[in-house]
Amino acid sequence: MQTADEIFAAIQKDPANKSFTEQGIQPLYHIEPNAEIMIISQAPSNKAQASMTFWNDPSGDRLRSWMGVSNDEFYHSGKIAVMPLDFYYPGKGLHGDLPPRKGFAEKWHEPLLELMPQIKLTLLIGQYAQKYYLTNRQKTLTQTVRHFQDYLPDYFPLVHPSPLNYGWMKRNEWFTTDVIPELQRKVKFIIDD
Repeated sequence: MQTADEIFAAIQKDPANKSFTEQGIQPLYHIEPNAEIMIISQAPSNKAQASMTFWNDPSGDRLRSWMGVSNDEFYHSGKIAVMPLDFYYPGKGLHGDLPPRKGFAEKWHEPLLELMPQIKLTLLIGQYAQKYYLTNRQKTLTQTVRHFQDYLPDYFPLVHPSPLNYGWMKRNEWFTTDVIPELQRKVKFIIDD
């Protein structure tokens, strides 16, 4: 089994990441040996990549609110790990950020997950994470999130907390009334344990 440092170095040396490494851009993810909650999303935002702090943007503020955790718990509890499908900001597209690169998660997720054997709950944020990890997802992201209980206890699918999804949340009030309270209960149980 590779060490965390060996994996980090291998990611930087990977030819697919050459342009990032040459620019001095480091991969952005966060592993904790004793992590019990894993957050898997698309890729770091431009702001998060620039600051080298994961979920350091308005989406992160909203995600912490949904989870019911403070900044200190999120960043320093030792119980939360973050592993996007791509560890580099992919650039801007027509409607938000570009999708994560194909083949990236296939190469790096498994060796990193081996270093975190205590994961109890994985939050799958957005369609890309759900498509990658859920073999039995619903036809749409909305249906998958609405039927979140079908994927417990291992996975908890969520819509992305981006400001671009404010309209989605207004149209789907059940997310606020049903999904968020259950997410907060599960997170609190793990954090307080």
